[in-house]
Amino acid sequence: MSMRVCVFIEPHRGASYDDQLRFARLAEAGGFEGFLRADHYQAMGDEPALPGPTDAWLTLAALARETNRIRLGTLVSSATFRLPGPLAVMVAQVDQMSGGRVELGIGAGWYAREHTSYGIPFPAVGERFDRLAEQLAIVTGLWRTPSGETFSFTGDHYRLTDAPALPKPVQTPGPPVIVGGRGPKRTPELAARYADEFNMPFKSVEETAEAYDRVREACDRVGRAESGRAPLVLSAGIVVAIGRTDAESRRRAAPLHVKSALPPEDPVVGSPAQLVDRIGEFAAIGASRVHLRLIDLDDLDHLELIAAEVLPRLDGTR
Repeated sequence: MSMRVCVFIEPHRGASYDDQLRFARLAEAGGFEGFLRADHYQAMGDEPALPGPTDAWLTLAALARETNRIRLGTLVSSATFRLPGPLAVMVAQVDQMSGGRVELGIGAGWYAREHTSYGIPFPAVGERFDRLAEQLAIVTGLWRTPSGETFSFTGDHYRLTDAPALPKPVQTPGPPVIVGGRGPKRTPELAARYADEFNMPFKSVEETAEAYDRVREACDRVGRAESGRAPLVLSAGIVVAIGRTDAESRRRAAPLHVKSALPPEDPVVGSPAQLVDRIGEFAAIGASRVHLRLIDLDDLDHLELIAAEVLPRLDGTR
């Protein structure tokens, strides 16, 4: 089985920059391909999640200078948080700072509470997807504009006039773009048109297979293959709580039972072998990359266990 394996974390649950740096360095040493983080400004439960949130792109910029090999990105940034022009500049700069290791996961945004808490406008879902579509067109358009030329765009929500389209990212035509989610209509189409990777987050193999079918159909509708673009990478998110014993895995799974705004998920709770089996099931439906969501950033042993007992059983991880 060939599978690319990344670590995914949620610092809004309560993590400092130093916590994330320690985890990212250990993931790099352990042979994981990527280190991706959520982009949220507030925890989703009732606890304050001290020390509070850290900004995703500030964090990734710092990690770009304090890691060497591991890929870095968001899963996913919210289109409501940043204007598309400055976002393109920001991601391109972090790509330069990392030597070309950055990926932009971006979505429409969904968690209303963090928007009202921090004064971020939160339009209705239809407008959020309209804004996401324009942001994808703008960000990828800016990165793809040849040096010396300008980029202009006129949409319902954003207008750019003669942008110099600088700075340029290291990766060409730009950092990989990840679009994902459970939406049955607009999400597959946006992924087919603009993304390099489609991610189905933390659902069952059956639900993920259905989402992959929808995005394959969208690729056919928009003529992705005929345009000469590479096939979409299909990836899956997996919530992980494994251990050397049943008691250890149950302890790691305890936070999954805390009330949250997140929709239902399908975690792997058990042994390293069970995680290998689940990854194999995702590979069988077409996934070539998985993002393992680890809950406790102080639990370094959990990360080391996966590196020692899971990665060696998956070709293509190192």
